[in-house]
Amino acid sequence: MQVKKLKIENFRGINAAELEFNGHTLLVGRNNVGKSTICEALELALGPDRQSRFPVVEEFDFYNALYLDNEQKPVPIRIEVLLTDVSASVQKACANYLDRWNTEAGKLVDVGEIEKVDHAKCVWALRLLTIARYNAEEDEFEAATHYVSSYDPEDEDGSRVPKAIKRLFGFLYLRTLRTGSRALTLERNSLLDMILRLQSLQTGIWEDVRNRLENLDPPIDAGAEKLGAVLETIEERLAEYIPMDQPGSATRIFVSQLTREHLRKTLSFFLSLSSDQKPVPFQDVGTGTLNTLVLALLTFIAELKKENVIFAMEEPEIALPPHTQRRIAEYLLGKTTQCFVTSHSPYVIESFNSEQIILLRRGAAGAVTGKQLDLSGEIKAKTYRRHVRRGLAEAMLGCGVILTEGITEAQGLAVCAEKLEASDTKLYPLDIAGVTIFNTDGDGSAAEFGRFFVSLDLPAFAFLDKKNRPSKEKENIDKAGFQLIYETPYEGMEQLLAAEVPLDHQWTCLENLRDKALAPKTKIPAARPEAAAIRELTTQTLKDAKGWGRAAELVDRCKPGELPETITKFLCEIYKKFPRPKPPEKKKSIAEARAAASG
Repeated sequence: MQVKKLKIENFRGINAAELEFNGHTLLVGRNNVGKSTICEALELALGPDRQSRFPVVEEFDFYNALYLDNEQKPVPIRIEVLLTDVSASVQKACANYLDRWNTEAGKLVDVGEIEKVDHAKCVWALRLLTIARYNAEEDEFEAATHYVSSYDPEDEDGSRVPKAIKRLFGFLYLRTLRTGSRALTLERNSLLDMILRLQSLQTGIWEDVRNRLENLDPPIDAGAEKLGAVLETIEERLAEYIPMDQPGSATRIFVSQLTREHLRKTLSFFLSLSSDQKPVPFQDVGTGTLNTLVLALLTFIAELKKENVIFAMEEPEIALPPHTQRRIAEYLLGKTTQCFVTSHSPYVIESFNSEQIILLRRGAAGAVTGKQLDLSGEIKAKTYRRHVRRGLAEAMLGCGVILTEGITEAQGLAVCAEKLEASDTKLYPLDIAGVTIFNTDGDGSAAEFGRFFVSLDLPAFAFLDKKNRPSKEKENIDKAGFQLIYETPYEGMEQLLAAEVPLDHQWTCLENLRDKALAPKTKIPAARPEAAAIRELTTQTLKDAKGWGRAAELVDRCKPGELPETITKFLCEIYKKFPRPKPPEKKKSIAEARAAASG
């Protein structure tokens, strides 16, 4: 069973969103675009225990806190979910509410299409509608999930989906760092509690624990003479006012109030990670260990629910090393029916196939859209795989991308940008603006990558060397959709830097390479040669050590006014397209506001 479609209205940072999924899904996008909100919406609709919380939603769970309109009528949160390939247990339990989904046409079989119901491409589907709203009479928020096929807005009770049915959906949700505070407790709906419930171990466990604590012998105060003396004194004082049938044993101290709910909150999971360490409460272990512990429990739960598991997980990269990130991703992809993952990590992103990745974008008025990565006709699959960890992932998550044809160009642009931004506060730093400098590694790939980024609605800019390009390559670059194509008057970045960086800086760098024997192929003389010879030596040393950072070192010696003119002209065009945001208007003080109001 899988989530095929999701529609969200008026929930948290999303005013409106309609998304379609095709199995395992990686949700990527910039911060505050709505990744976590999508996972929260799925939990509100599918989670068996989410609607048992009080309050189930709060004021700021509504978009812009809009839960009442101008006429004080409720403005609801609406979450619609379409589940396809419905599991056998859900088919049996929800037989009266099922629809048929045509996987080939990508739509539900409509009324009047009876001949298509048994088509080979049709599967069972279940439509759900979750509504959360403010109840003015009770002065509280409420929520319920309904079967769409029988939903009547005038009589909502008859279409409610019971908690027992939701348990069959197998939806599990691991929030970033937010689950750890109670995940390994025995409180209701914690992960340990869920495991006990799935294994039918709840019956009798709390009665047994309660009886053992109640009958603890000797009592806790028996060996504590000072505490025992205090209790005896308290009894003596009480006896002056209250007659006691058992003087001397009327007071005792237990480790808990001996109620089931208090035991749930009192019992805690302890852990020892090394032989020299005593067990400590799980909250006191490292963040990475805690997250891994939580994942271990979730994988246990997933194995207990073999028929169907829909797993949502936020940012598995938090506090975890790359190999663990990949292992988590591989587990989710291989052991769950469907997973929803949010991430900024290239190690997680590269674990998903491109067709499993949805790039989220936020439009005007809280409208969120999702675009599936489509490599067909844009970029070769092997090119995507080679570059995804080295920069493609970062660029996809940004707001714009500058394409260069080599590492030397990328280094030169990056250092020039840093120098310009440090010297002029009016310039909005490219990294903060979300602009990535991406190296295509040459080979005529500029057009290919340009088409790919433009297909993701990313502004793309090309910084190209002067080359005698084939007419087909020129045509492809012109048609790639770049907002700016900037071809330098030089055949490579090495020639550009040798021509435009001050000679004094070039010679200083050459002397440093010579004295440290870092450029054995280039015979750098002991005495400073003529200008043409210096430029030739600079060009050669940069070519011989591409990727060693020599271009960055050379440019870094320049003052703002000495930076290569060709690069600064290009960057200034980029800064115009990503201006610094205007500061918020200064609010008037109370005195100023009163003075203005009085005329």
